[in-house]
Amino acid sequence: MENIKFIDLAIDAAVKAGNYAKKRKGSIKKISYKGDINLVTDVDKKCEELIVNLIKKYNPTHRILSEEGYRDRATAGYRWIIDPLDGTTNFAHGLPVYSVSIALEENGKIVVGVVYNPEAGELFTSEVNKGARLNNKKIHVSKINKLDKALLATGFAYDIKHTAKDNVLYFTKFLKIAQAVRRLGSAALDLCYVACGRFDGFWEMNLHPWDSAAAMLIVNEAGGRVTTFNNSTYTPFDKEILATNSKIHDEMVKILN
Repeated sequence: MENIKFIDLAIDAAVKAGNYAKKRKGSIKKISYKGDINLVTDVDKKCEELIVNLIKKYNPTHRILSEEGYRDRATAGYRWIIDPLDGTTNFAHGLPVYSVSIALEENGKIVVGVVYNPEAGELFTSEVNKGARLNNKKIHVSKINKLDKALLATGFAYDIKHTAKDNVLYFTKFLKIAQAVRRLGSAALDLCYVACGRFDGFWEMNLHPWDSAAAMLIVNEAGGRVTTFNNSTYTPFDKEILATNSKIHDEMVKILN
């Protein structure tokens, strides 16, 4: 069997899945719902199938944790954490803001992260201790050091209608303090935009591991900081995430607590 580097495999899978999704935009055959507003399309499932088949071709013993069907919770050895289409609601409505997110975990630690935005042709990549890149050029977080000068991003969970932790209060607070707040609809892209300096900070609640696993590594490798709201070490399995350029991190922590 041909050998392939993990980062190259992740890139190949993300690009193929993303380009397939882009071709299918506007020709969705089936939409189903996993909740009141959380939808899934046949394109999500096809992208997941494409990614998993490619990974299994080269690494048949590796575990898979993904949004649409593979839920291996074991952490020993290698496990791929996949969101085949992050921003499905945008995609289903024809809004060109979505991404493919693929991370590789080794014994519980994220070592590879790839996020691909097919509409913009932007490929964010990282390997642990090797920095972060956008289309193979090194990227770094912004230098903004005051919250009132910062452009922030956030999102709202799919269970917003049924939970007290709906993020509305935090959104209002930051809206009045920061320069501006944006809500794009793809957490993976939000995080990558922190990594490359487009956003200065991002917070969200009730994400799933496949939403942040790849992009959290990209932020860290770009010189950013990723924690929980109370400034504890973040893992993709935590329900609260705060990612910043590190310079406004403490200010944001104070508001979130």
